[in-house]
Amino acid sequence: MNATTTAAETEPLLTADEFMRRHDSETRIELFRGRVVRHPMPQGPHGYICNNAGFLITQFVREHKLGRVFTNDTFVRVRLKEPTDTVRGADVAFVSFAKMPVGDVPAGPIPAPDLVIEVRSPSDRISQLSAKATEYLEAGVTVVVVIDPDTQSLAVYRENEFPIRMHNGDELTLPDVLPGLAVRVAQFFE
Repeated sequence: MNATTTAAETEPLLTADEFMRRHDSETRIELFRGRVVRHPMPQGPHGYICNNAGFLITQFVREHKLGRVFTNDTFVRVRLKEPTDTVRGADVAFVSFAKMPVGDVPAGPIPAPDLVIEVRSPSDRISQLSAKATEYLEAGVTVVVVIDPDTQSLAVYRENEFPIRMHNGDELTLPDVLPGLAVRVAQFFE
């Protein structure tokens, strides 16, 4: 885990509900296996690429009236095969209207998104992001895309498949969650 755990190892573990009551208005924070984890503030490239990803996905989703797009570390409850709770903050998440019908967005963590996009921060290790992608998939997310600003590449994760690595000249399509979407990988970095 790349971050500083704020709770000492001896402090009681939090449930997702306790975490939300205490920290729902904070940013750059997650609950990992019952412990509060704070992440360093990302730098300009991270925010720029998150915005590009959110814009590209939102533009397509709104045009086709498919659902909602969330950004800014929106909380997603991740159910691990452990007795403790984990709540992650997705950089960009798409939730279809099938999972969250039209109407008000309920408070609290969003249901398992159809798509999560994570942008690698300078402090992130690839192995940590791969583990995080696996957590999302185990929680019911269909597709996880991890974008790496350093290499201007991305990896697409799906349940029971090896990740697909894509580079600047490739085109990202996600027919299982966003049929018809076609984005040049380079667009995330332009």
